[in-house]
Amino acid sequence: MTYEETIEFLYGQLPAYHRVGKAAYKDDLGNTVILDDHLGRPHKKYMKIHVAGTNGKGSVSHMIASVLQEAGYRTGLYTSPHIRDFRERIRINGKMIAEQDVIDFVQDNMSILEEVHPSFFEMTVAMALNYFAVNRVDVAIIEVGLGGRLDSTNIIDPVLSVITNIGHDHMDLLGDTLEKVAGEKAGIIKRGRPVVISESQPESENVFKARAAEKDSAIFFADRMFSCRLDNSYGLNPERKYEIIETATGRITQGVTSLTGDYQAANLKAVFASFAVLRDFFKLGKNHLLKGVRNVVVNTGLEGRWQVVAHNPLVICDTGHNPEGLKYVINQLASLNKDKLHVVAGFVSDKDTDSVLPLFPADAIYYFTKASVPRAMDELILMKAGAAYGLRGKAYSNVGSALSAALNNAGVNDVIFVGGSTFVVADIL
Repeated sequence: MTYEETIEFLYGQLPAYHRVGKAAYKDDLGNTVILDDHLGRPHKKYMKIHVAGTNGKGSVSHMIASVLQEAGYRTGLYTSPHIRDFRERIRINGKMIAEQDVIDFVQDNMSILEEVHPSFFEMTVAMALNYFAVNRVDVAIIEVGLGGRLDSTNIIDPVLSVITNIGHDHMDLLGDTLEKVAGEKAGIIKRGRPVVISESQPESENVFKARAAEKDSAIFFADRMFSCRLDNSYGLNPERKYEIIETATGRITQGVTSLTGDYQAANLKAVFASFAVLRDFFKLGKNHLLKGVRNVVVNTGLEGRWQVVAHNPLVICDTGHNPEGLKYVINQLASLNKDKLHVVAGFVSDKDTDSVLPLFPADAIYYFTKASVPRAMDELILMKAGAAYGLRGKAYSNVGSALSAALNNAGVNDVIFVGGSTFVVADIL
């Protein structure tokens, strides 16, 4: 098999959530356990850090990986979904898994794949855990795909669990209240293993405390340990200054991050709290923390987080797609000095547009579009939904034509924002 044939097999034969949505979601770990046993339980051979949450888990995973890389540890990183290339999901020290390694894993395990018929995500988790073992990583940061309790990644026993904020996303699968969603995320808390909670939200705090008590796990709320101030005069530089204030001592740590979105303030607190816990397991110095946060984009290849892709006019993309994430992005767009805002927007077909479209400004010019995945919402349906909230614009059948139209219409002092879905961002990058 060639690499292209292997990828087509993975997408064509195995249901993929990022392509078909909830139809691909598995509510048990049976297939994952079978694959894991077949491979000899590879994740037992290295240390793990497990990261879940509605928003921020990708940024936090990448920052923790970058910190450990700066400290000299051979660091695996498993995240999802990918933006440009399937291989982004599986990295060691920032380097993507080789095409040949993807081919070899599928060919070597074809018999068990055909017997078990795992989902796309179950298969990629098995590939990642095995790849990290074969390549002798010291530690791997494993990002949850969806939920936590029944996610395929939840067969691991990490030295630390991290749960970022809990929000309104995938509630058709995880529960119709924030308490129920939190219960699913809390499923990654393991017996005797510490857990860092990014934000102490009223709806979820007692859920996490109860699970931690049940599992005899130390629990740390990052927003009570630290506060964070971001420099608001950063303009559109590729770095942004921050101050972290330790609550117990008042000690201030100043640093710079290559992730410049406003929402990174919460993620930075989670990373600093995680660092405090991880010092019990790894040889880490403050310099590793500061360099890791500053160099995260270079070290790990993270993309799509308040990413500036062009100037004059300014073009910014962001993968935020639920109400909590989009609020931050839209507020930050509003703070920019500009003549006019142009929005290239697309969503997945199962998105509750009534929860997100009211957040967008009515005075922007809209380019409603459809990403190049089967799960994408039809652009005409989206345009009609937007009109109900006073969002006016035209529909475009693909992201490229929508962005071209925005570039043709925008003046040099305008801002173009591209987002609404990870897949829309993927199409422009």
